Amino acid sequence: MRVDRVQLLNFKCYGDADLTLERGVTVVHGVNGSGKSTLLEAVFFALYGSKALDDRTLDDVITTGEEEAAVELWFTHDDREYHVERRLKLRGDRAATTKCVLETPTETIEGARDVRREVTQLLRMDADAFVNCAYVRQGEVNKLIHASPSDRQDMIDDLLQLGALEDYRERASEARLGVKAVLDGQREVLEDVRTQVEQKEAKDLHERLNSLESRRTDVVEEIDHYETQREQATETLETAEDVLDRHEETREEIAELTADIEALRSNISETERKREAAGDEISEVRDRREELAAERGDLLETVDLESDDPDEDVVRDRIAELEARDEELGDELQELTVTIQTGTDEIERLREAADDCEAQAERAREEADDLDERIEADEEAIADREAKLEDLEAEIESARATFDDAPITFGEAASHLDDLETEREELDAAINDITADIRTAENAIEEGERLLEEGKCPECGQPVEDSPHVDVLDDRREELADLEADREDLDAERENLDDRIDRAEALREAERRVERLAENRDNIEQLLAEKRERLADRRDQRDQLRADAAEYDADADEKRSAAANREDEVADARAELGEINTERGELTETLESLERISAIADERASLESEIETLRERRQDWKDMNDERRETLSEKRDRKRDLESEFDEDRIETAREDKANAERYIEQVDDKLAELEEQRTEMQNAIGAAENELEELERLRDRLESVEDRCERLESLYEEAETLQTTYGDLRAELRQHNVETLERLLNETFELVYQNDSYAAIDLDGDYRLTVYQKDGEALEPEQLSGGERALFNLSLRCAIYRLLAEGVDGSAPMPPLILDEPTVFLDSGHVTQLVSLIESMRELGVEQIVVVSHDEELVGAADSLVRVEKDATSNRSRLEHGEPPDVELLASD
Repeated sequence: MRVDRVQLLNFKCYGDADLTLERGVTVVHGVNGSGKSTLLEAVFFALYGSKALDDRTLDDVITTGEEEAAVELWFTHDDREYHVERRLKLRGDRAATTKCVLETPTETIEGARDVRREVTQLLRMDADAFVNCAYVRQGEVNKLIHASPSDRQDMIDDLLQLGALEDYRERASEARLGVKAVLDGQREVLEDVRTQVEQKEAKDLHERLNSLESRRTDVVEEIDHYETQREQATETLETAEDVLDRHEETREEIAELTADIEALRSNISETERKREAAGDEISEVRDRREELAAERGDLLETVDLESDDPDEDVVRDRIAELEARDEELGDELQELTVTIQTGTDEIERLREAADDCEAQAERAREEADDLDERIEADEEAIADREAKLEDLEAEIESARATFDDAPITFGEAASHLDDLETEREELDAAINDITADIRTAENAIEEGERLLEEGKCPECGQPVEDSPHVDVLDDRREELADLEADREDLDAERENLDDRIDRAEALREAERRVERLAENRDNIEQLLAEKRERLADRRDQRDQLRADAAEYDADADEKRSAAANREDEVADARAELGEINTERGELTETLESLERISAIADERASLESEIETLRERRQDWKDMNDERRETLSEKRDRKRDLESEFDEDRIETAREDKANAERYIEQVDDKLAELEEQRTEMQNAIGAAENELEELERLRDRLESVEDRCERLESLYEEAETLQTTYGDLRAELRQHNVETLERLLNETFELVYQNDSYAAIDLDGDYRLTVYQKDGEALEPEQLSGGERALFNLSLRCAIYRLLAEGVDGSAPMPPLILDEPTVFLDSGHVTQLVSLIESMRELGVEQIVVVSHDEELVGAADSLVRVEKDATSNRSRLEHGEPPDVELLASD
């Protein structure tokens, strides 16, 4: 197996990482805590899932603060490519696997358990075996040495697939014990069946069966005799019952005939009453028909028809003619109604419009009056502002007059004031300088006078008699007087300058006043122009409003005149509407009379039909009674015939025969029941005997079958015992073979590490107990080695086991990469060099891929490819960088 690529997303300390691994030795280098071991854990997790987490949970895999994580692994095994992907997501406070897929060259496998099972079968090792063989995890370098011999034996046997043979031996042992339990049970069954056969044979079942069958034949003959007698009695009973049944049927028929005769008489009477009632109803209908004829005659006198007895078509035509005229009048009425409504609405609208025009005229006149008042006020305001404008002009001229006797012209006051203030600042500086010189001179004079009083030279501080400069104080006093005179001149000049500055400030203020007055003048002029423009607009607006008011008054008069004209038209329409309503009323009365005449014709026709129906019904009832009378005569004749056939003697004889037959059948039934019970008992006894004979045959067959089964179980027990022994012997032979091979490989590997050193050889016995021999022949336990030596010894043992598994039983077998996680933890610098030799020797022996995780710089020299891991202190995330390993010789020289 070769790991080609691993890709991480939010896996522990990695946010996003993608690592490609090549053949040969790959060293993953970085400082402690940078996340190197996490890369190997990711490969292990991708292969075996939660089984690779030890006591941790899936929650520990996802990066803190993230919701999901993913690991993808691409690897090649036995020259075929595979890809496994696992994805996790937080659901609440627990993490769960949302996707686990293994893509093989032939199929896609889904589900965490199925993927782990497939990986275990593919690599021929589960997670524990992977750790014990190919993956030396950090801190577990001495795991095999510290393990007890039995634990070490179980670990190595599992790796070498010898545990399967032990499983097979245990299964053969369990099978042997199971066969033994079944055999013992079958032997008990055999003895029980043999006992049952002997008991059945002791009953002489065939002789008992013959006796029972003979007794059953006698009972059957007696039953046949009584059943023959019973059949004869049954025939007699049936004959008597037939006579009595026919007699009963005759009586029932006579009773039914009597009831039918009475019902026919009643129905004939009822029908006759109905015929009489129908005759009365015909008379009533005829009277109603005559009344309708009289009403029709009266109505015909009220309508204008050419005939006194018109037919229905004439009436209908007249109705249609009047309805057409009524429809025409209705249309005219609708038009007049619309005209009246439209005219009324228009009159109302014209009057409202006239009112609106008059109101608008009034509002226009009121607005014009308001504008007159505003125009008058505007004229007064314009006059006031013109007067104020003249006052401002006078003030501006007065302010400008200030510059008539000034040393500067209008507009130069600001710059002139700035020049004077600058001149004053320079003068103040000169005054300050002279004042400082005066103070210095005064201090010097005061110090000289003090020295002079002390008898010292005021200039050099020496005694007066030794100093040639005792008159220096007079010079300083003169200098002080000159300085004071100069300061007085400067003070006078400053007073003059202050007066000039005050005059300049007054001129500057005059300029500002002129500017303010000019600005006010400009504003007033602008306002005055706007006011004059607004005054002209208001005059135009006033004139327009008065013109509009005149137009509104004219429109109002015109609309009122139109409303009066429209009122006359509406009055004419109303008069015409009244005439139409009168005509339609007369038409309605005539139509109602004609429609009643037409309805009377329909009613008379209906009455004629009703009379005809009643006549037909009376004839039907007459025919029905005639048929009933014939039926009544027939039923009376049948009743007399049945009564004549009535014979009391024959009926009495039939009753006696029936009673005798019933008594005999009751007695013979009891006897037959007794005989049937006897026959049933004998039949049951015969069945029991036959069942026992059949049971005896089955028991004999079962006895033979159980004997055969016991013989086969005894043979199977011997085979299971042989198989158990064979698996045990085979395991011992294979273990011895593997022990010898592993011992040879271990010595070869250890010799590569400790060549020309103090250790001679390593002994590995059949129970995987390890012994190290020194050059002087002294034997040592591995625990007696130093920490570094124990680590190298264990790495040598792990490498030897790896080589043994790689060679396989029947040739080479594809193995996972040899993975060493921080193997230098317990090594000093000298042992690290030996570890480098061990890694190089494993590469030379044909291990396709070796991955070493270490912070040790010395291991970098053994790398074919280098991966550096760094952690960002800010984000606490690890990142990968591919590098080139340094030259081994250069590294050694350093």
